[in-house]
Amino acid sequence: MRLGVLDVGSNTVHLLVVDAHRGAAPLPAYSHKTELRLAEHLEKDGRIAQSGADELVSFISEAAELAADKGCESVMAFATSALREAPNGEKVLDRVRAKTEVDLQVLTGQDEARLTFLAVRRWFGWSSGRLAVFDIGGGSLEIAAGSDEEPTVAVSVPLGAGRLTRESLTQDPPDKDEVKALRRRIRIEMAAVAGDVLRAGKPQRAVATSKTFRSLARITGAAPSDDGPYVPRSLNRDALAEWLPKLIAMTNHERGELPGVSAGRSTQLVAGALVADAVMDLFDLTSLEVCPWALREGVILSRLDQLQPR
Repeated sequence: MRLGVLDVGSNTVHLLVVDAHRGAAPLPAYSHKTELRLAEHLEKDGRIAQSGADELVSFISEAAELAADKGCESVMAFATSALREAPNGEKVLDRVRAKTEVDLQVLTGQDEARLTFLAVRRWFGWSSGRLAVFDIGGGSLEIAAGSDEEPTVAVSVPLGAGRLTRESLTQDPPDKDEVKALRRRIRIEMAAVAGDVLRAGKPQRAVATSKTFRSLARITGAAPSDDGPYVPRSLNRDALAEWLPKLIAMTNHERGELPGVSAGRSTQLVAGALVADAVMDLFDLTSLEVCPWALREGVILSRLDQLQPR
């Protein structure tokens, strides 16, 4: 069957069309996305501004038409932290339903971690043993660990690269004192959940997903995306430590010219790198393998698992 997945994240709104059936890997057929940056369309009280709601409705309406044109039997639409945390999130969801007939489901942070873990498990397989999975989004960091398809522990921490940049880094290049304070904040908040993850056991494979980790891996020497999804990629702790002061010293424009970094993501790269550095330090990891599958694929796989065999 042909399915559509509409992912409303804090940074990007992404329609992915796949050909899939139970027991097989989803095959991407079409992709359409925009860097809406919903988290930047916030009022002082955290409410989503009219401008953000308008753009969201417009894109979802366009995506629904594209999904129909591409022959999707159904569209699974979900939203993450930006809508989950907004005081007027339900009103925005109601407006989306009324204007587009698309029913956006808001995932909890734990659901995000759990579904991303499922995608990583299916990608690497049972031979990976105990997995630890880390995903840096725009609004939150998801962490999950376990030996099965359901993680033993799945947590979400408000350490997304977009959120941290917006709240803590006000200058370009970043101010050294702000960077120092942000580094401390990240480590305090991450340490609060690290014990639960570490008690689940030492991972036999540590994995990273998300655009932030992919960009950092590319900067530090991983293969470009054009080489395809099956080329092994990893982010090395020592290589990141060497690059981190360079990234901090660069302007947003200079970071945007690095390989694998888009202009739209360059502003968030320092915060994302600080989170990645803390992940590998606090969890004592020398490297993280980069997985091409993440939350969207986890949503698809979960849906396929619920279908009755034909």
